[in-house]
Amino acid sequence: MYKLVSLIGALAFAGASTMAMAGEWQALPTKAPEPADNPTTPEKVELGKILYHDPRLSSSGTVSCASCHNVMAGGEDNRGGSVGVKAQVGGRSAPTVWNSAFNATQFWDGRAPSLEAQAKGPVTNPIEMGMKSWDDVVVRLKAIPGYTPLFAKAFGGSDAVNADNAAKAIAAYERTLITPNSAYDKFANGDLKALNEQQTRGMQLFKDTGCAACHSGPGFNGSQNGQAATGVYMKFPTIENAALEAQYGFTKDVGRFEVTKNDADKHFFKVPTLRNIALTAPYFHNGKVKTLTEAVTIMAKTQLGKDLTEQQAADIAAFLDSLTGEFPKQAMPQLPGYTGKTFDYE
Repeated sequence: MYKLVSLIGALAFAGASTMAMAGEWQALPTKAPEPADNPTTPEKVELGKILYHDPRLSSSGTVSCASCHNVMAGGEDNRGGSVGVKAQVGGRSAPTVWNSAFNATQFWDGRAPSLEAQAKGPVTNPIEMGMKSWDDVVVRLKAIPGYTPLFAKAFGGSDAVNADNAAKAIAAYERTLITPNSAYDKFANGDLKALNEQQTRGMQLFKDTGCAACHSGPGFNGSQNGQAATGVYMKFPTIENAALEAQYGFTKDVGRFEVTKNDADKHFFKVPTLRNIALTAPYFHNGKVKTLTEAVTIMAKTQLGKDLTEQQAADIAAFLDSLTGEFPKQAMPQLPGYTGKTFDYE
């Protein structure tokens, strides 16, 4: 009888502990925050989706936003460096576009303060989409008859085809790219059976090891629903390790320093979201780490000074796998035609 009472007590304690743990974690919102000057509308979203998938926004006519940020998969391209126009390879791994609306800043170095600002960058980057200017992009868009009514429907006015509206439309579309209702979200919302035993262990280890100090909030990116918070930027690596540096070359990229030219910002990077991270290998800014367990082990060592066992790394990776959410269905858009002719692509 005593053993039975003890067992019931132990189970009750475990249940209470699990409930308390669930209350500490935040589920992903099902709607993204949006700026006052760019409210989300179905017309903007539809236009943005078309622009996002149109390779004619690149100098070669071969690269679209979707080329490097594939919404039919994990929102990036599973490459260490994305391939742009003229087969040029970028120096950083493409971040996922899924849940990017919950980032306080965009790009690894945080140089874009909004999705609208981010949308303008790759189009005129000589390595990525290669257009000489947004003026050239607008000329091309105006030459395609189907775009003018789409812009007018989304923004109104007789001359709505311009760079700002194009960026606003792409950003509006990206704000619909949310992946809620992961196993983790179900747990955070009260379904205490949503995580398996290993994932529950990994969640506790994620907290106890110190990972949550930076990867906090519903996006696991140090941000509260897109608002800046402590930990949006972090130095990487924080703890020097000659062996890891020789293998991966993490410090060859000086990070946010490229934007600010402030020595104090050398090797600082935006804390990336961990949402859907099981789908977005390879890892880190330079895409040199191929597996999630390896990434977990490296982060513990270089950021927290802790050596994880193989089992601990596997448990945390299992928890991170529980952050894979439900993806909204994406029907590929029909691009407006440029009938009977083509552009002079480079």
